[in-house]
Amino acid sequence: MRVVVTGAAGMIGSNLVHGLNAIGCDEVIAVDDMTDGMKYRNLLGARLADYFDRGEFYARFERGELGHIEAVFHEGACSDTLEHNGQYMLETNYRSSKRLLDACQAQGTRLLYASSAATYGDTSVFRESPECERPLNVYGYSKLLFDNVVRRMLPTARHQVAGFRYFNVYGPREQHKGRMASVACHHFGEIGARGKVQLFGEYGGYGPGEQTRDFVYVEDVVAVNLWFLRHGERSGLFNVGSGRAQPFNDVAHATLNAVRAQRGEAPLTLAEQVESGLIEYIPFPEALIGKYQCHTQADLTALRAAGCDVAFADVETGVRRYGQWLTGQ
Repeated sequence: MRVVVTGAAGMIGSNLVHGLNAIGCDEVIAVDDMTDGMKYRNLLGARLADYFDRGEFYARFERGELGHIEAVFHEGACSDTLEHNGQYMLETNYRSSKRLLDACQAQGTRLLYASSAATYGDTSVFRESPECERPLNVYGYSKLLFDNVVRRMLPTARHQVAGFRYFNVYGPREQHKGRMASVACHHFGEIGARGKVQLFGEYGGYGPGEQTRDFVYVEDVVAVNLWFLRHGERSGLFNVGSGRAQPFNDVAHATLNAVRAQRGEAPLTLAEQVESGLIEYIPFPEALIGKYQCHTQADLTALRAAGCDVAFADVETGVRRYGQWLTGQ
């Protein structure tokens, strides 16, 4: 089976490449923009059939020059929620995806692609339905625009198309993401540099560190993608999150205790971590006021109805596994 992974050197893409290799799929064509050459480290040890720069790939794939491709895992995107250049965002996230969708349908290739929970924005219900979709930034809008194209074409689609609305993904191979890395990644870095972590204080009716998100471990995201690869008859738009909302305090608590465990130290309660200054609350940034989701929680009804039975780790479990991976590096 020959497959393509776009954004292959990124966080989800690289974990997906390694996941494909783990199930015996070595005919993987990697596609990315390697302007940031250090991303190559995410692909160390991966077995690849070929590599293409993103610009070259789209043109050659549309012309049918790559032979038969069973499936494209489209993870490549601009995921910077603070990027305000709408022209760039729509070209990168919408227009390129639309070209890829058309080419896949023409060539008999299945498309499994990354959408985002940012499509929901200012809502309290996270269900794959238009009335729940009010993105707070152009990134979320660019993803929603493509989701709507997929919705319109699904009744006549000749080949599998599945879009995954990822919630807050964290885990191995995200260090290159800088400010867009997960809060867990930042916490591990903060502990190493300053011995403590920072969280936002009170905002949006939530107490310090009590804003909640649906945090999903990247290995579980890979497992969902591979499930749909095995079930080519399943198409649609699906939330991919743990299905539980946990406060940022849980992430800080789990990260600090993961580091303490690595040092042979006893775990502390959240209250003890706060009291000892290991967790520090800072004022909520003015730049994020009105642009910040204080609560997300994936509704997994559609995913489970499709038959996908992947079990999702809670924050404590996922962060512990993440810490173990970092130690191994």
